[in-house]
Amino acid sequence: LSLQESYDNAGLITGKPDLEVTGVMVCLDSTEEVLDEAIHKNCNMVVAHHPIVFSGIKKLNGKNYVERTVIKAIQNNVELYASHTNLDNVRGGVNGRMAETLGLQQVEILQPSTGILRKLVTYAPPDISEQIRQHLFRSGAGNIGNYDSCSFSSPGMGTYRGNQQSHPDRGVAGEYHKEHEERIEVIYEKWKEEAILRALRQAHTYEEIAYDIFPLDNVLNLTGSGLIGRLPEALPPREFLSFAKQCFKTGVIRHTKLIDRNIQNIALCGGAGSFLLEKAIKRGADVFVSADFKYHQFFDADGRILIADIGHFESEQFTIDLLRDLILKNFPNFAVHLTGVRTNPVFYT
Repeated sequence: LSLQESYDNAGLITGKPDLEVTGVMVCLDSTEEVLDEAIHKNCNMVVAHHPIVFSGIKKLNGKNYVERTVIKAIQNNVELYASHTNLDNVRGGVNGRMAETLGLQQVEILQPSTGILRKLVTYAPPDISEQIRQHLFRSGAGNIGNYDSCSFSSPGMGTYRGNQQSHPDRGVAGEYHKEHEERIEVIYEKWKEEAILRALRQAHTYEEIAYDIFPLDNVLNLTGSGLIGRLPEALPPREFLSFAKQCFKTGVIRHTKLIDRNIQNIALCGGAGSFLLEKAIKRGADVFVSADFKYHQFFDADGRILIADIGHFESEQFTIDLLRDLILKNFPNFAVHLTGVRTNPVFYT
C-alpha cells in the first residue's frame, strides 16, 4: 500500500481486518450489481481495482451508487478492498498486463519512482557486525538493481555510559565506556522497514541500539508510472491501431493524426495517463497507449508521437485476471470468483 499515490484510497474500504474471508469476488469496479453477485455466491470480500470510496464521504443515506454500495456491503458483512495505484506502480501490475497483451519486449518503467528508498545506518562491534548484516539482508535490505547483499561499513569509536538501571552488553553500568564499532549502511524499500528493524533488534546484542533512518530521493527503477517497450517488429501506424483494437477488444480508438514513421517503441499507461505524455516523448516512444485524454491534450502530441486513447475500461480490463492470479499465487486453494458483470459505464453506438 505504500506504493499508492498520495491522492489514492487503496486498501480495506469497509470491514474489519480480522474478519475470516470465505470467498472473494474480483472485479474492476465494486458496483451494486457486483456486490449482489458476491452475496449470491457467498463471497464475503470484493477485491476491486478502483476504490468505491475515492474522496471523502460526509453522509451515508444512499443518495448515490457509492453510498448505496457501501451501505449494502456493511449490512451484508461484505468487505470491500481496492488495489489501485499501488497495482499500477509495479512492473508486474496493470501496465505489465497491457505490455504482455501487446507482446512488448525490453520493457522498462516509463517514469520510475522516487522517495521509495530509505537508508538504515547502525553501529555494532566488529565481532557481531557480519551477523547483523546477514539478518538485514535476509529481511530484504541491501537490494540495488540486479544486486543483493549490498552494504557499506566503516570503522569508528562509540562511547556511552549507562545508569544504574542499565544492563550494558559491553562495559559496566555507571562507567564511561569506549567501544570500537563499525558503521553499517544498507538501503531498502520503505515498505520493508518494519521487518528490517525487527531483524536488527534480533541480531544486535546491545540493550539500546543506535540507528538512523534517512529518506532518499534515489530513483527506483522497479516501480513507477507507465511502461515503455518495443514491438518485435515495427508496424505502420494504421496497422498498429488495428492490432491494438484487436488486443484490447475495442471497436474504437481515439487517436491523433497518423505520424509518418513506423511504430515500434510503445509507451503505455492503464487508465488516465495523459500526465505521462511528455515523458513518453522524451523516452523516444512512437505511440502512447492510454486513456482519458481531453480534447486539447491531443494537440500536445504536435506530430512528435501518436496518441492512442483506447478507453479507460479497455486499458484496465485484464486487471481482473491479474488480481485473481495474485490471490491464487499466495492462496492456491482459495475460492476466487471473477465477476460476470461488465462494469464499463461507457457505451459506443
